[in-house]
Amino acid sequence: MKLSKPYYAVIFTNTRTDIGNGYSEMAQQMEDLARQQPGFLDFESARDHIGISVSYWATLQDIANWKANTDHMLAQQKGISDWYKWYKVRICVVEREYEFKK
Repeated sequence: MKLSKPYYAVIFTNTRTDIGNGYSEMAQQMEDLARQQPGFLDFESARDHIGISVSYWATLQDIANWKANTDHMLAQQKGISDWYKWYKVRICVVEREYEFKK
């Protein structure tokens, strides 16, 4: 992923409850919706014992707009009531990146 710097990363780290009712479908819907938002750049995610999702954005205002999106707010409420035991959100500036690829 080559993006012009600086840009922003929203790191969402979480542990899940045992309630799965609609989680996978909602997660996919939110990723699809985020990809349509102004300023969205990319998305990566992994889950084992904890989940880590990172979305990349052009500006802090783009992140604030995404957080305030009505559908995203409903998903956040459902996450708090049903799907997450714990979560933490970190917003970071990406100033440098490098990668290895075979």
